[in-house]
Amino acid sequence: MAVPVTGSDQRGPGAAVTVTGPAGQPAERVRPVSARHFVRLKLRVMGNNFRGQGWRIAMFVGGVIAGLWFAATGFFLLAAPGLADEPTYALMAAAFGGGLLVLGWLLLPLVFFGVDETLDPARFALLPLSRRTLVTGLFAAALVSVPAVAALIATGGLVLSAGLLGGGAAALVAAVGVVAGLLLCVAASRAMTSAFATMLRSRRVRDLAAVLLAVLAALLGPLQIVVLAAVQQADWDRLTGVARVVGWTPFGAPWTIGVDVAEGRAWAVPVKLLITALTIGALLWWWSRSLESAMVGAASGGRVRARGGAAKTGDGPARAGAGAVGAGAVGQLFPRAVGWARRDRFGALVARECRYWWRDARRRANLITIAVVGIFVPVMVNFGGASFSTGEGMELAAPNSSPVLVSISMVFVGLLASVTLANQFGFDGSAYAANVVAGVPGRLELRARMAAFSVYVLPMLAVVAAALAVLLGRPTWLGVMAGSLLASYGAGLAISAFVSVLGAYSLPETSNPFAMNSGAGVAKSFLTLLSMLGTAAASVPMVVAAALLGDAWLWLAPPLGLAYGLGAALLGAYLAGDVLDRRAPELLTAVTPRR
Repeated sequence: MAVPVTGSDQRGPGAAVTVTGPAGQPAERVRPVSARHFVRLKLRVMGNNFRGQGWRIAMFVGGVIAGLWFAATGFFLLAAPGLADEPTYALMAAAFGGGLLVLGWLLLPLVFFGVDETLDPARFALLPLSRRTLVTGLFAAALVSVPAVAALIATGGLVLSAGLLGGGAAALVAAVGVVAGLLLCVAASRAMTSAFATMLRSRRVRDLAAVLLAVLAALLGPLQIVVLAAVQQADWDRLTGVARVVGWTPFGAPWTIGVDVAEGRAWAVPVKLLITALTIGALLWWWSRSLESAMVGAASGGRVRARGGAAKTGDGPARAGAGAVGAGAVGQLFPRAVGWARRDRFGALVARECRYWWRDARRRANLITIAVVGIFVPVMVNFGGASFSTGEGMELAAPNSSPVLVSISMVFVGLLASVTLANQFGFDGSAYAANVVAGVPGRLELRARMAAFSVYVLPMLAVVAAALAVLLGRPTWLGVMAGSLLASYGAGLAISAFVSVLGAYSLPETSNPFAMNSGAGVAKSFLTLLSMLGTAAASVPMVVAAALLGDAWLWLAPPLGLAYGLGAALLGAYLAGDVLDRRAPELLTAVTPRR
């Protein structure tokens, strides 16, 4: 029997309603939904996810330990100026340290850790919750996390520093600023990842997002060089002035109010808190706009343009075997980038993976990360030793690079590109059951996934090598760069094949490509580090050869690097494929999201 619910529509979603029985008698008054309900729900879901999952518990404990270590380190670094009775250094620590923390919360979820989305916004789409209730509830739930607690402990050093410099009043004001700064960090992180998730669902803006992120990453390297050179030739009065300017921006406003009180500028406290509050409000409003789209799940499906007069065909893997009769119909299922692939099981798997990498927002986000890292790492390594001359102004001198240094930077780019496949089966989730039921051989599966991924990655790596050769003015080093890239990338594919089979974990079923299950961020970090260490060890011969063979290596590097990388990838697929055949059911269980 349906239970009628009475209540005025003017109350809006999320308001208290009265539930009545069949006879129209009031039975119970339902309390309005508040933020504490979301926090309790998140804790309940986290507890259920840990139940019977020993590896999740171990990863969570490891994340807590790592978070406490970083928190303690940050606490003492930020408290050091107060302990040394240096108000000038306290201001710089608060402004620059707090600004870097906000930047970290903005950028790191996009390129490495992701965000904890234990409470998927899409699950609340059919509930009568107002936008304000949903945003405040999810915002409160986001504060219940290891990174948030670690950041709060670390920035507690500002409270101690302000208290030592200005007494109890300064410490109290600094504590308020620390809490406001934490709210700013979380709001910025969620707004940024949600906005990029919405953008990445549209293929039209995907390329623009990739270009913007790549340009931003390219600027980080030169900016780091400028900062390091400025520190070496530090003009502390000028840096103090810069810190005061940063203190009036949202990046430094909440962190510097304790120092302001200690230095007798109490009038600045309400102004900076107002700046912080307005910024948080704007970020939450921005988040609410993109959050609504995430709840609807308005992913761009797109269509495949008919070729040869055939009817339009969808991209789903279920259609690959139904109705695809004749060479023309089968050809439509193969993207142009893999037109070379054979029309057999291997070719079908490559075509399917290529379409997934092109259309899945989560995978596109990883491709953007590769583009960002591919530009940032070589610039940082090869130009990191650049010097500045102080004539009429600071000028960047010629970089002091070498084939060995270039080889090391290319090894890093290759291994960071290949670690994307460290959880390649997690992208499939429960859809991997189709491959298990079909009995796809493990070796064939891994070779096809490597080939499809390389269709997108190898052109990006070629652009990185060519761009670095131009920037360094050393076109003859292009062979060393290509050889090191191919060798490290192939070795990384082999290592990642084993890691993805033995250490797979599930990803949340959400439209946000940066979302992670509770504890999965630690698992992702651990598996990425493991894959990077293994790949770096396997790539050592390329660096040693660059150091010992001299000019001969400029010509030997391309063929030997190609042979080394290709051989390592095929060997890894061969050995890991046998492991995949034996534990395919366990792998399916590991990557299937728990509801």
